[in-house]
Amino acid sequence: MLSQLDCAPRQSPWRRAADAFEVWNRKLHFYIGLFLLFFVWLFAFTGLLLNHPTWTFDAFWPSRKQTTFERRINRPPAGPDLAQARNILAQLGVTGEVEWTSARADSSRLDFRATRPGHTFEIKTDLDGGRATVQRIDVNGWGVVRALHSFTGVHAGDARNQRDWILTSLWAFSMDAVAAGLLIMVFGSYYMWWRLPRKRAWGLVALISGWMTCAWFVIGLRLLL
Repeated sequence: MLSQLDCAPRQSPWRRAADAFEVWNRKLHFYIGLFLLFFVWLFAFTGLLLNHPTWTFDAFWPSRKQTTFERRINRPPAGPDLAQARNILAQLGVTGEVEWTSARADSSRLDFRATRPGHTFEIKTDLDGGRATVQRIDVNGWGVVRALHSFTGVHAGDARNQRDWILTSLWAFSMDAVAAGLLIMVFGSYYMWWRLPRKRAWGLVALISGWMTCAWFVIGLRLLL
């Protein structure tokens, strides 16, 4: 006697692949959404702060703490400017992304900035005299979250200032992962929407409305200039 399993129609390879894709699409949508939740909240909230500079509750610059001090340093070994700057930072007990503020015209001086969210160090050195003058600026938590919104370690058109701190690279990689995760969720949402015939009409309205609004800002406003 044939069992129910033997009598059940066999699914085609295409159907099995489609079913597996639907299962994994839902799982990815669920878990990627949970992973990205706080990243999206962070960027949404800081985007509001940047979009409304007149709000006062998040004012951080007037309440900054600024100190200046001098330290004795040893002349770093000969080598690239970045290696010398890293040596000086190690002597000062400072960590952060190195940013070059001016071209180096004197081998006896090495001036640069070291930054990390919430802290900025303006460092000016006299290598012959073995002295470093450091201006430290600390901001509160509002300053930190605003800085994270645009903290990349690179500047367009400036080949000298590149990422040189491991945590900057890690943060940039995380932002790439957030962008990739959002793309996966969006395309997965398109698929789940299309699988619900009763939702297609209103879903199409939402899709076209969003596309037209975005196209207006990307293309339409440019044509007005």
